[in-house]
Order: sequence, then structure tokens, then C-alpha cells
Amino acid sequence: MPTPTTASDPPTLPRRAVLLLALLTLVWGTSWSLFPLAVREVSVWTFRAVAVLGAGLTLLAVARARGQSLRLPRRHWASVVLATVFYLVLWNIASTYAALMIPSGQAAVLGFTMPLWAALFGWVIGAQRLGPRLLLALALGVLAVGLLMWRSLGVYAQAPLGVALGLLAGMGWAVGTMILKRGGVSLAGAVPALVLTGWQLLITAVPIGIGALVLGDGRWFMPSWTSILVIAYITLVPLAVGNAAWFAIVGLLPTTVAGLSSILVPVVAMVAGALLHGEPLGPVQWAAMACCAGALRLALVPARPVG
Repeated sequence: MPTPTTASDPPTLPRRAVLLLALLTLVWGTSWSLFPLAVREVSVWTFRAVAVLGAGLTLLAVARARGQSLRLPRRHWASVVLATVFYLVLWNIASTYAALMIPSGQAAVLGFTMPLWAALFGWVIGAQRLGPRLLLALALGVLAVGLLMWRSLGVYAQAPLGVALGLLAGMGWAVGTMILKRGGVSLAGAVPALVLTGWQLLITAVPIGIGALVLGDGRWFMPSWTSILVIAYITLVPLAVGNAAWFAIVGLLPTTVAGLSSILVPVVAMVAGALLHGEPLGPVQWAAMACCAGALRLALVPARPVG
């Protein structure tokens, strides 16, 4: 059993991590409201199969153009494949279906319960002990999620499967990230973030591509240019750029802190959902945003020394 790590105080936050967090919050937060538009003409499985394949090939091409080796050491394949099944395969399918069954902003809230699951699972397996600051940050994260969910309990009651899939997506993301960290790929820096993300997206394309052939549209056709542009944007920006940024963050920060750093994503998703789909955005949502900001400060900004 690994020796538990203590996270009583957050680490000093690298400038690169700050920039990556800002980028990640923007591109992932705005993508949730686009999911319903992406699957108006094609199935969830077809949409995701095309998107992950395109994003994976794009990242590996960029890595190659930058002179990076595309080789993934054999000793890392097992942990990468297992992490990919949880983080990308389970996440992509469950989160997309959740966004179709309940409002996209609310689906994002459920999916981004990831840091709560990561902390819980890490504590259960004895891999991490949480200090007071991170415990308080997690408590604020729980309060934020609770506030955002409270106003939509009626929606959740009408679509319990959407709720279950949203939570399942968050659990899958947490488990996959923990597997990757324990496998040592990100921490050791053995594989560049672009290469690691590209291979994971291509691995994801295999089971989702098979699912698209079996459960997809069942016929070949040309969707409208609107659908093509939406799918292309999701492929290149949230999937390619967003996932590359996330795996770089995972390499810079502990799992729980990295997870808490993404807690503003559902806030952006709710704002985007309000603008595009008229989803609710009022005092409760703003209070949740304040909780998210507090959680981020506790998780990412070290306490000042006394005296």
C-alpha cells in the first residue's frame, strides 16, 4: 500500500498552472451548452467517435511537428489504458447523455463533482490525508454543488438516469485521474502532455467507434454545416486543447488540488447555458460561484505565514 500523502496546505502554484487553469475553465465551461447542438442530427456515439479520433490525431500531429517523440513506454501502457477507460470512455459517453437528459449546466455540475470523489476515493484507499485547508475547500465545493442542485431537484426527479450518468461521469474522471497519477506517467514526466493525451484519445476512439457502428446512426449521411462546425469546434478546442491542458495540470498538481482547480468549470457552463438555452441564473447560482471562488483560493493559494 502506498504511503499516504498529506495535503495540509496547497503547493506553490506555478504560473503555468494558472494559465492552464484559466484556459481549461473557459474551453470546458463553454462546451457543455454545445452538446445538445452536436447531437441534433447524429447519435451520441457517432459524435463522440468522430470527436475523440479527430482530437487524438490532431494532438499527435502537433506533438510530432514540435519534434516530440510519439513513443509511449511499454511500462506505462497498462495504467494509461485503464485510466483511459474510466476517464475518457466512461466520461465522454455518460456526460453527453446526461447533458441531453437534464439541463447542460446542471449536468456539468454533477460531472464536476470529480474532486469530491477523488478526495473520498483517495482517503478510502489510504493514498492521501487531507489537511484543514483542503477539507474546508472540499466543504465549500460540496456547498456549491448543493446550491446548484437544490433549484433543480424537480428536473432531477423527472430524469433520474441523467443524474446517475452525471455522477457516474464524475466518478469515472476521478478514478481515471488517480490511476494515471499512481502509474507515475504525469509525475515522472516520461511522456509529454500532448503525446499522452493524443494516445488516450485514440485509445478511447476504439471502444466508442465500435459503439458507434453498433448503436450509432446505422446509415451514412452528410449532416448540416451547423452540426459539422459544432462537432469540429468541440473536437479541436474542448477535447484536444482542453484535455491537453488538463493532463498538464495533473502533472503539476496533486490529484485533489487539480480536481478542485476545475470547480469553476460548471459555473461557466451554467452562464453559457443561461445565455444559449435560457437556463436559470440567479442569486443561488451566484452564491454557488462565491463558494467555488473560496474553494479555489483555499486549494490553490498557500496560507500566509503567521508573524
